[in-house]
Amino acid sequence: MRVVKVIPVAALVVFLGHAALGGEPITIGERLTIASKVLGEDRPILVSTPPGYGRGQQRYPVLYLTDGDAHLTHTRGTVDFLARNGLMPQVIIVGIPNTDRNRDLTPSRVPVRALGERTYQLPTSGGADDFLKFIETELAPYVEAIYRTESFRILCGHSFGGLLATHALVARPELFNAIIAVSPTLAWDDDLMLKRAKKFFAERTELKRTYFMTLGDEGEQNRAAFDRFAKILKGNKASGFRWGTMIFDDEDHGSTVLRSHYYGLKMIYEGWRMPKDPATGDFVGKVADLKKHYADVSERLGLAVSPPEQVVNQMGYQALQRQDRARALEFFRFNVASYPDSANVYDSLGEGLEQDGQLDVALESYRTAYEIGLKSGDPNTQIYKQHLERLAGRPADQK
Repeated sequence: MRVVKVIPVAALVVFLGHAALGGEPITIGERLTIASKVLGEDRPILVSTPPGYGRGQQRYPVLYLTDGDAHLTHTRGTVDFLARNGLMPQVIIVGIPNTDRNRDLTPSRVPVRALGERTYQLPTSGGADDFLKFIETELAPYVEAIYRTESFRILCGHSFGGLLATHALVARPELFNAIIAVSPTLAWDDDLMLKRAKKFFAERTELKRTYFMTLGDEGEQNRAAFDRFAKILKGNKASGFRWGTMIFDDEDHGSTVLRSHYYGLKMIYEGWRMPKDPATGDFVGKVADLKKHYADVSERLGLAVSPPEQVVNQMGYQALQRQDRARALEFFRFNVASYPDSANVYDSLGEGLEQDGQLDVALESYRTAYEIGLKSGDPNTQIYKQHLERLAGRPADQK
């Protein structure tokens, strides 16, 4: 497989200072082209890595997104929002734009499709299995070789993409750990997917996968197919299978996607966030509780999950605010051990040590934060420098 080209994808431009003086573009990813032997064509791919990806060694799950050019921007925003609020981990998003949507996203050949009073010509339909093979044998291996990935894959698809995602569940259940099917075209080919799903679940006793399906206000035929599929899901006996459905009566077929991704990702990572005290909003527990919580999450997802740096840091600062310096330092030291390449964890440890009166050790922690920040290009390096110089009483470059 050959990678043809890579160019940055700019999501928007923020102008610093005067708007007319050439702002610095904010990019959310890069566009590349893969020469696919499976599909016999060059395929454009959009890859969006999490904020701060280049400053650490952390690995991330991968979310594969059909109709990637249409949905990459809002999906990146949804992931960032949920991750920032501790409801899921950050993920790498791989958007797959279309070359022949009717071909790639449909599981059987239906040259002519009648929908109400309208007739659609679909002469190339039926290539879903090749498209999944492209993801399995070309796209995923490339992404996993070039980027720091975890062995956890999510597939999100809308409309025909939702049909493909549902087909992937019953035809290739080993390929994705979780699936979000947004307004899937379940009535395709005389309810073919419902028939296959019924047979699939009748034969499955175990399925450690997650499936989430949504629908907007989309007419009686689509609602009837959705309800029939939901009934199949409800009747399944597969151990470990998690599923959910939602209907958005105030959305239409096109507008369901953003909310579907939001609720679908929340379901996939249900229980991700540490418990909170409803009165204070503070996370509850000690380091031991933190470890147990994410060990349980790891078991449920089938993935080794480390307590997130941001969550551990927040628990440390909450302990500081309660004047529980010993517990705060326990959290900060745990974060340093877990994320030794992060400048921020050393800066936070420095604050905890300084408040505890351990000024010499705090100074060294601030210095480490500043040095790592300089090396990694951390945007908060100036703050780390200020902390170091304040406690040292001299410029950072003077030992």
